[in-house]
Amino acid sequence: MQGSERSSRRGHRSLSMGGMPLNDMPWWRWRAHVRSALHMLSDPVFQQECWLAGREGYGDVTDAVYRLVEDTWLDNWSAEKYVGTIFRDSQEAALVDVAVLRVLRIMHQVGPDAPVAVYLEHHGWPEAVRAARDAHVRLAQNDGEDPDAPPRSLDALALMARAV
Repeated sequence: MQGSERSSRRGHRSLSMGGMPLNDMPWWRWRAHVRSALHMLSDPVFQQECWLAGREGYGDVTDAVYRLVEDTWLDNWSAEKYVGTIFRDSQEAALVDVAVLRVLRIMHQVGPDAPVAVYLEHHGWPEAVRAARDAHVRLAQNDGEDPDAPPRSLDALALMARAV
């Protein structure tokens, strides 16, 4: 059997995002949450079609920001602290740090309960989206996943986090 087809027995990789095992990282669930948040924050089409349209199953900007920083405390310290546990290398960590800072700056300016449109119309939003995109692409590629695939729903993320 191929690695991604094996059972979740100890020593075998079974969970994947795309084709590459995600659970090869010690804190892979946190990585999945950070990746999900960055993915949504990096995709302007998704933001228009899901967040702005109020489509169920994908949360909103605030949900994505909390997924990004909630368990990791990336709003208090550098992602570099998590190299080897959540992030594969210092380049991933540096890109995540930039994205977190740009998104949090806007959140602090508009408030966590601001409507989606306020975020999307903020003068700094395109820069935050670019930073999230840079981080998302690096993490997705390092996990062997297509960075241009549409973001997964929160239900799909929850199912994946329960696996293994």
